[in-house]
This record gives sequence, structure tokens and C-alpha cells, in this order.
Amino acid sequence: MKTLVEQINASFESFTKDAVSQVESGNKAAGARARKVSLEIEKLLKQFRKDSIAATK
Repeated sequence: MKTLVEQINASFESFTKDAVSQVESGNKAAGARARKVSLEIEKLLKQFRKDSIAATK
């Protein structure tokens, strides 16, 4: 589960960088990258929730 949390953090850092680039400088490519990473983050968070629930049982 530790590696999963590290993956979430790395993805979120990438998302933040690209989202800021889109907002501050209007970089359309960065916006596309941010949207793509947001889908990956969603999958990782769902996996975290699943693993977390399993660990508490």
C-alpha cells in the first residue's frame, strides 16, 4: 500500500504542475496532460480505498 500512496503523490504532483501551466499561461497541451493524469489519479484512489477497506477487516 505504501507504493500505491507514492504513486498517488507522484501523479498529483504531475497534475498540479500541468494544471498550473494551463491556468497561468493558457497552455492547452498541459491541460490535456492534466486531464489524463486526473483519470489515473481517480483509478489509484479507488484502488487505495479498496486496499484500505481490506486492510481494516
